[in-house]
Amino acid sequence: MKSKLYYGWVNLIIAALAMVGTLPGRTQGLGLVTEPLLRDLHLDRVNYATINLIATLIGALFCLPVGRLVDRFGARIVLTFTALALGVTVLAMSGMSALVAMCIAITLTRGLGQSALSVVSLALVGKWFSRRLNSAMGIYSLLVGVGFITAFPITGQAILHSGWRVAWSYIGWFLIFGLTPLCWLFVRNRPEEAELILEEDDWSGMTLTQAMHSPAFWTFALSSAMFGLIYSGIALFNESILLERGFDAAVYHSVLVISTMVGLAANFGGGWLAGKWPIQRVMGIGMAVLALSLVMLPLVRTFPHVVVYGIAMGSAGGVVTVVFFSVWGQLFGRPHLGRIQGFAQMMTVFASAIGPLLLAQTLKQTGSYNLIFNGLAMLVTLLAVACWYVPLPQRSKSFVLAGLQ
Repeated sequence: MKSKLYYGWVNLIIAALAMVGTLPGRTQGLGLVTEPLLRDLHLDRVNYATINLIATLIGALFCLPVGRLVDRFGARIVLTFTALALGVTVLAMSGMSALVAMCIAITLTRGLGQSALSVVSLALVGKWFSRRLNSAMGIYSLLVGVGFITAFPITGQAILHSGWRVAWSYIGWFLIFGLTPLCWLFVRNRPEEAELILEEDDWSGMTLTQAMHSPAFWTFALSSAMFGLIYSGIALFNESILLERGFDAAVYHSVLVISTMVGLAANFGGGWLAGKWPIQRVMGIGMAVLALSLVMLPLVRTFPHVVVYGIAMGSAGGVVTVVFFSVWGQLFGRPHLGRIQGFAQMMTVFASAIGPLLLAQTLKQTGSYNLIFNGLAMLVTLLAVACWYVPLPQRSKSFVLAGLQ
């Protein structure tokens, strides 16, 4: 019996909600509470960036085991317990004041949120879609973007009016009593559980080891990691970066809204374009625009310059993000997707840990961020060229499911 509504779309919606739930473990989320945290912990930016680096590196190690758990036990139970554990951690963090306890909590939010919950969310979508994977990931990215656009101002207002601890406690309760029950009640691991029949298949996909022998794996993984490095550093210190150029916090918030809105459109556009063009060309375009935005940033002098920079960064982020979401299942199949996506996610998390420290040290040593932006622009340009020309792995036959979207 074939369901009229393909159940993958239900999973996609919950997966997008779960990705939004990673906010307290992501650099953007921590960026909302960076200033009050620095005051509470009596830390300077370099020390805080170092703590963030260590927490993120340790948290990145959560990616590999959770990917294996998804492949073995399915996304439902892993997603449910990860959401619950993250909620408990965030709630506990809201009441902590000791430096050591706070460092442990930040590490766990990184590991459970940025790493584990992200891997399960992405793998859930990747395991349900094949022919329309790029379109599905474009819609998924759009929903995630709308979710973050909603969550950022709500959290920001809660922080301004009630303090970061109250805001964090609200997020913890939402994860425990909102997201966790939804995951358990509505997520399905495989299309068979929604009465969709698996048709004949003669290709079991690639293992992680096989994928790692492909030049495409490393090209996409390194490009995504480089984007993570850049975006995390800018996201954590964006207010400081714009302040260096004479802009106040109001401009910072405006740029955040502009880049996020443009990123939403780029998510959908990138998913559509990936269905028409070779996916490596789409990634090449995204990386080229990212390089352009890095070149522009040191030249920003007026508000229109800031707007153009925000548009460029949002466009690049939207395209690179949707390619990162969809490329692993598209190129390497679904049976080992959790492991493959987990390893790729671990690389991006490692890189995102390094980004803020690079920016903080550059500012400390040179008095400006410009040197690091120019250097990163050169590396991103090289990766854009590599993406454009990298050959893709060949696969004999893709997974096909009755009613598969």
